[in-house]
Amino acid sequence: MPPPADTVKVAIEWPGAFPKLMEIDQKKPLSAIIKEVCEGWSLGNHETFALQIADATNFYITEKNRNDIKNGSILRLTTSPYQTALQLHERIQSSSMDAKLEALKDLANASRDITFAQEFINLDGISLLTQMVESGTDFGDLLSFTLTAFVELMDHGIVSWDTFSVAFIKKIASYVNKTAMDTAVLQRSLAILESMVLNSQDLYHKVAQEITIGQLIPHLQGTDQDIQTYTIAVINALFLKAPEEKRQFDENIVDILNCPLTEMAHILAQKQLRSIILTNVIRSPTPINDEMAHQLYVLQVLNFNLLEDRMMTKMDPQDQAQRDIIFELRRIAFDVECEPNNGGSIEKRKSMYTRDYKKLGFINHVNPAVDFTQIPPGMLALDNMLYFAKHHQDAYIRIVLENSSREDKHECPFGRSSIELTKMLCEILKVGELPSENCHDFHPMFFTHDRSFEEFFCICIQLLNKTWKEMRATSEDFNKVMQVVREQIMRALSLKPNSLDQFKSRLQNLSYTEILKIRQSERMNQEDFQSRPILELREKIQPEIMELIKQQRLNRLCEGTCFRKISSRRRQDKFWYCRLSPNHKVLHYGDLEESPQGEVPHDSLQDKLPVADIKAVITGKDCPHMKEKGALKQNKEVLELAFSVLYESDEYLNFIAPDKHEYCVWTDGLNALLGKEMTSDYTKTDMDTLLSMEMKLRLLDLENIQIPEAPPPIPKEPSNYDFVYDCN
Repeated sequence: MPPPADTVKVAIEWPGAFPKLMEIDQKKPLSAIIKEVCEGWSLGNHETFALQIADATNFYITEKNRNDIKNGSILRLTTSPYQTALQLHERIQSSSMDAKLEALKDLANASRDITFAQEFINLDGISLLTQMVESGTDFGDLLSFTLTAFVELMDHGIVSWDTFSVAFIKKIASYVNKTAMDTAVLQRSLAILESMVLNSQDLYHKVAQEITIGQLIPHLQGTDQDIQTYTIAVINALFLKAPEEKRQFDENIVDILNCPLTEMAHILAQKQLRSIILTNVIRSPTPINDEMAHQLYVLQVLNFNLLEDRMMTKMDPQDQAQRDIIFELRRIAFDVECEPNNGGSIEKRKSMYTRDYKKLGFINHVNPAVDFTQIPPGMLALDNMLYFAKHHQDAYIRIVLENSSREDKHECPFGRSSIELTKMLCEILKVGELPSENCHDFHPMFFTHDRSFEEFFCICIQLLNKTWKEMRATSEDFNKVMQVVREQIMRALSLKPNSLDQFKSRLQNLSYTEILKIRQSERMNQEDFQSRPILELREKIQPEIMELIKQQRLNRLCEGTCFRKISSRRRQDKFWYCRLSPNHKVLHYGDLEESPQGEVPHDSLQDKLPVADIKAVITGKDCPHMKEKGALKQNKEVLELAFSVLYESDEYLNFIAPDKHEYCVWTDGLNALLGKEMTSDYTKTDMDTLLSMEMKLRLLDLENIQIPEAPPPIPKEPSNYDFVYDCN
């Protein structure tokens, strides 16, 4: 007979004694259960004891989390959080270095538990640790474990970052500024500085006074990828929290680089920093891990976001300095100087300007400044045009003169094209959007040039002109040409070229003819027959296909997925795994120390959630963990990957999927478990693909074409490679 729903069977360990099997009544107070356990082993003062989960986490059982205890759990009787905190508070002040080191190790491990952390913080433990750091008497492992414990305690968000003194900040910064420092100390110091900057605008200014880009650069030149990752994370944090109106570092950062400019755009454009990241990180023989890829992606996004100000700035048609840029474009293209005021009549000069502006492809031939009042792309388009004219002068002159000599209906308008292309590139690179917490999509080629966006534009404007000619386009075809160019750029970017030259080469292989072939191939693969018999057959077999998709989703849930734990304070390499039991009745989940290489067995996942207890699946901004997140995480991409499982009355199991595919698999699978409709985009795509394939197979069968049950054998490797293929 199964035990009552409020009773769980567990094993309880106590050092030096045989484990005890007992049933725990979840309705009884936890203190009464602990008292009963202590009396079984003849232990007095039960108030000084507590129960822990007997696994790598050693988390304490409290009234809040006691419902997480499942049948078969192994618990451990141990000293209470308060007693443990009190003991460790005394032990870390020991005069014996060995005893102090062991105490700090225990503290670093125990601090991961929020119940213990609260008790230790109540004893003013954070202040004690900061005093130990400020004293400067500890080095090596002692300092490393002190900082580890500090990071773990602060990670719970109990204590505000604004409470720390300048002396503490200076000491942490000094560990980063030293050329030879213990790796563990350096890593934790960088993590602390990142958290300080991200969590307090006041601390940003204090940290920026102590840390310079010049002092961070040597850490990028090493071979430890973890140190490089944390270093770029600090740079990103300084970048993100820099004053919005200027996005600039403090003066001493500029002094280190011997650069008179203060704007952050110029700091990050310094060849020294960019080339070091390119050489020592991106082109390093060590494969780039997910965390490093994310930090490079964030740096890329923040760098491109510097363009937002120009992108959202309208041109002032009355501003002479801005009008001079247009005059410069005309001068370079037609090799003319601006005529003096007495050179011919005003009407003649106006006529000449209008003619040239028409050749330059502006929409407004009389006053082209009006073309740049549209935002986006605003003044950014004019900046790109001037850069192209000055740095790729031959290509610029060729494009302008080539099109000005064509018939009007076939000319590619350079001005209009440049404005629309700049707008398109900003959309592709998501200029102005906050970085996503889960994205790793950085492009190495944007780290190969100090003016990567401008060079990107120069390549793409030449592509646009080439595609225009290949399509034999007229002005009516402008939007069609832009669609083809967008597809060419997106397909080339998806191949992740390592350099701008490689990107240019990939575009050469994606001519308009090649795009037509790709589109035709895709149309054939997605061919949809519209005759009535075919539609009736589709409708008949659709439930069968839907059941197949449902089984695939449930099978994927049975395999399970590793999810990253995301803290509101800083990114962390902490993971948890969730999978469905083979009988589809229970969700097994639990924390992991590192990302797994394959499936995680059910028995290693401590927590369980019966499917029968699930009330609903919630997605997007309605998820409780999305309502709690800060502004950085409340962006579109993270919201699109968030979902929660509601069980009991107000309990949630919160997820952030690693990508859109896993999000669709899990939301589809959970909805299938609850008997609800699967509505994700991937379900529709899979349905269309499988239906199309099944229809084609059935039509082949009608034509009496035999389809083998097994695929044909793979041809054997030839023994002699000395042969020539005659292409004729």
